[in-house]
Amino acid sequence: MKTLKPFMISGAEALPLIEGGKGVAVSTGMSSGAWAGAGGIGTFSGVNADSFKDDGNILPQTYSGRTRKERHEELVKYAIDGGIAQAQIAHELRNGEGRLHVNILWEMGGAERVLHGIMEKCRDMVHGVTCGAGMPYRLAEIATQYGIYYYPIISSARAFRALWKRAYHKCSEFLGGVVYEDPWLAGGHNGLSNSEDPKAPEDPYPRVVALRSVMNGAGLNDVPIVMAGGVWWLSEWDHWLDNPEVGPVCFQFGTRPLLTQESEISDEWKQRLLTLDPGDVLLHKFSPTGFYSSAVKNNFIDELVARSEHQIAFSPEPVRAHDTALGIGARKREVFVTADDKALAESWVASGRTDTLKTPDSTLIYVTPEKAEEIRADQIACMGCLSSCQFSNWSENEKGSTGRKADPRSFCIQKTLQNIVHDGAVDNELMFAGHNAYRFSQDPWYKDGFVPTVKQLVERITTGQ
Repeated sequence: MKTLKPFMISGAEALPLIEGGKGVAVSTGMSSGAWAGAGGIGTFSGVNADSFKDDGNILPQTYSGRTRKERHEELVKYAIDGGIAQAQIAHELRNGEGRLHVNILWEMGGAERVLHGIMEKCRDMVHGVTCGAGMPYRLAEIATQYGIYYYPIISSARAFRALWKRAYHKCSEFLGGVVYEDPWLAGGHNGLSNSEDPKAPEDPYPRVVALRSVMNGAGLNDVPIVMAGGVWWLSEWDHWLDNPEVGPVCFQFGTRPLLTQESEISDEWKQRLLTLDPGDVLLHKFSPTGFYSSAVKNNFIDELVARSEHQIAFSPEPVRAHDTALGIGARKREVFVTADDKALAESWVASGRTDTLKTPDSTLIYVTPEKAEEIRADQIACMGCLSSCQFSNWSENEKGSTGRKADPRSFCIQKTLQNIVHDGAVDNELMFAGHNAYRFSQDPWYKDGFVPTVKQLVERITTGQ
């Protein structure tokens, strides 16, 4: 493999190896500080990170507000306090080495306020901000205000072109890099567009070459591209190094840092990563953000799949094939479905899926009474963790609503991500992972359950093998 050379990243020389940020208390100061301390770029989460009580224990994020907007204000405060706490931990642990970034989800509730809140206290600790899940037009302006570098996460040259033309060309000085996150390989939320087939992955090389062409056309020849998603061994990417079509390049690792000693996810989660097989990660569209995302197939994902499979279209009046009356709810109010769908619905009711919930797309899903109660309770308890939520119909606008019906085919993402991080219930919660996570079980380095330190992992990655 060609020699991996350090170069200037976020204002200092560092290894072009970036720890990918993972939200809601997954990417902590412990992990990111150790990654930076090993000479790379550590990334802690600014998405509802953990803060601490006076005794050092984690402060549970509980909500007492009576309205969604009141609970949203509580959530924003938790996010700012947690981001500051994790920045301080990471800053101390990096011991002056590497660089430190904060990761922000642009579609999270209060994203701009949270970033301002963290940077007002941590501008001397944090060197860059990565931001994806949406089109973060104002990212450049905010980062420049604090003199830190910004790294938009995109999945196509077209997306970056739009960001550059509308906003980034005004603040190019602090554009530290452009993260190309492969929408078919990366874990978490993916930038798959409506014109792209989730079942037909494309080679990242020509997509990155197209991105470099756009960047060079804007005079950004020396700004690195960060390849994210699907990176395991650097030897597999050797042809990208010193390649004029790609230009300066860094590599981001999102899933691999989960399985380190400094990673603060549960031992159960770590052990589950060691058992995955090819195909155990599903690219799906159940997220309340409306984006595609990738997560480990487990009971949580299976139940979401089942909800959509137990679904039929309906009409409030008889229309064409929807000419068969069906009584729903406690009062058996009539809607109209096809004769075949009525037969399906009756079979589902007989199997215990006795409750019907309407979706915004004029369909009904059939669930158990227990699941229906859980869905309604989660929707009522919404704290506005997203700028716009399909599941609860919350929005940050003046009305506090998307204007559409809440979608029971989705889920409360804040609840499940907090649960998996703090309770470790990996079979029954959303477990984000990249599609190459199965390689843990195939890599002899992890034989017999070996869990490396971050330093050991970074050193091994630099060997290329």
